[in-house]
Amino acid sequence: MSDKMASNVSGSNQVSVPANKSWLLYLIIISALCLTSISQLYLTWAQSLTAGLLFACITLWATSIVPAYLPALGLFACATATELAPNQVVFAGFHSSTFWLLFSGMVFGAAIKHTGLNQRATFLLTRILGNSYQGTIIKIAFFAMALAFLIPSGVGRVVLIIPIVATLADHFGYQENSNGRTGMLLAAAFGTFSPAFAILPANAPNMLLAGMLEALYDSPVSYWQYLTLHFPVLGLGKLVMITGIILWLFPDQDPEKNLTHKVEETKMSQIEKRLLWVLCVCFAFWFTDTLHQISPGWIGLIAAIICLWPKSGLTNKQCIDKDIQYGTLFFAGGVIGLSAITAYSGLGDILVNTLTSAVPFSADSSFINLGLLTLISTCVAVVTNLTGVPAIMTPMAEHLADITGLSTQAVLMSQVLAFSNVLLPYQAPPLITAIALGKLSIKAVSKVCLLSFLFTSILLLPLNLLWWQLLNMI
Repeated sequence: MSDKMASNVSGSNQVSVPANKSWLLYLIIISALCLTSISQLYLTWAQSLTAGLLFACITLWATSIVPAYLPALGLFACATATELAPNQVVFAGFHSSTFWLLFSGMVFGAAIKHTGLNQRATFLLTRILGNSYQGTIIKIAFFAMALAFLIPSGVGRVVLIIPIVATLADHFGYQENSNGRTGMLLAAAFGTFSPAFAILPANAPNMLLAGMLEALYDSPVSYWQYLTLHFPVLGLGKLVMITGIILWLFPDQDPEKNLTHKVEETKMSQIEKRLLWVLCVCFAFWFTDTLHQISPGWIGLIAAIICLWPKSGLTNKQCIDKDIQYGTLFFAGGVIGLSAITAYSGLGDILVNTLTSAVPFSADSSFINLGLLTLISTCVAVVTNLTGVPAIMTPMAEHLADITGLSTQAVLMSQVLAFSNVLLPYQAPPLITAIALGKLSIKAVSKVCLLSFLFTSILLLPLNLLWWQLLNMI
C-alpha cells in the first residue's frame, strides 16, 4: 500500500480496499471470528467477544487496510448491539481528557495557521536549524525533547510543535509526502514523545504510575530519582536512536531554505497577539495542573471554544466543518473505548495471571526476571494501550516481587521499560495526534515504531538494566 493511500488516519471520503489486499481483510475478519469461538472454551462469552474485537481492531489499525475510523465505528456498533459493556464504558473515549486534548489540538493548529503565527515561529526556527538536513532533524528532535520538560501533556506538545514544523518544511522546499517533510515531522513527534517517558510529569502513563504508587503503597515518586533511573538511557539514548532511525529511513537533500518574506520585519498583528495570549494562558494552566487539579483536556476545550468563537477572528468561520478531522477523533475514541472495554471485561487481568503462571522466572537472575516482567508489561501495553500497564500491573507489584525475588520498587519501575517501548501508533494518543495534524502516513510512523521497538529491546533495555545495577537498583 502506498504512503499516499495511508497518508491520513481519517482516510478519504471514498472507502476502498486495494484489490490485492482484500484477501487480508477477509482473513482478519475470519481469524477474529475463529478467535472468538475458540476462546469461549476458556473464557466467558463477553471476554471471548472482547478478544475477537481486540484482535480485529488492532490488526486493521496496524495494517491500514481500511481507514482507521472504520474499525472504531465497528467496535462501537458491535459492543452496543451485543451489550458487551455499559455505554459509558464503550464510549469512554468521548468523555476522556485525551479525546478533547486531541480536538483542541486540531483547533489550535487551525488557529495558528489562520493567524499566520506559524509563519513567524517558522522564521525564528530557521535561524537555529541551519542549512543541513541531518542537522535540521537532530536539532528539531532535541528542541522537541526540551519541550517535554516544560509542557506536561504529550498531546499538548505535539499540538504546539507539529504545525510549526509543517510550515517550516514548506519553507524549506520539502513537498508533501517527501522524505524531508516526513523526517522533520517524525523528528518533532517522536522527539517530544519518546524521551518523555523518562521525565515524570511529561506523559500520562508516568503520572498514572506515580499516582497509583502514592495511593496503593504510600510511596511518592521523586522527580529526580525517576529522572536518574530512566533518562540517561530511555530518554537521551532513545532520542539518539530514533534520530538515527529517521535519518536512515527518510534521507533527503539539504533544504532549499527560500523564505518568501521576512516575518521579523513586520510587527505582530492584533490577531496574532490575541492567539498568543490564549495559547500562553492555556499552557500556563497546563503547567500548573497539579495545583488547580483541572484536567488538561478541559483546559484545552475552553481555549478551543475561545478560538472558535466567531467574533474572536482566531479561526476561519468554516473551521469546525473543514479543519477538524472527525475520522481521527473517531479513531481516538475507538482506541480509548477498546482499552476501557478490555479492562471492564477482565481480559487484561487474565492475560497477566496467565503469563505470570507460564513465564519461567529464574531464582538466580534478576536480569532475566526483569526482562520477563518487561515482556509481560509489553503484552499488556499491546492489548490495553500504554496507560493500561500501570493500571493493571501496579496493584500486582508485591505479588510479582514475591514471585521474582526482586524489590517492589524494581518491579514497579520495570513498567517504564515496557510502556516507553511503543510497538504501533494506535497505542499512543500523541502519535495519533501527530498523524492527524501533520498528515503523516501511518505506514511511516509504524516503521519508526517497529524499528525503535526492536532496537530498544535488543540494545537499550539491557543497557538500562546495567545502568540500574550501577545505581544499586537491582
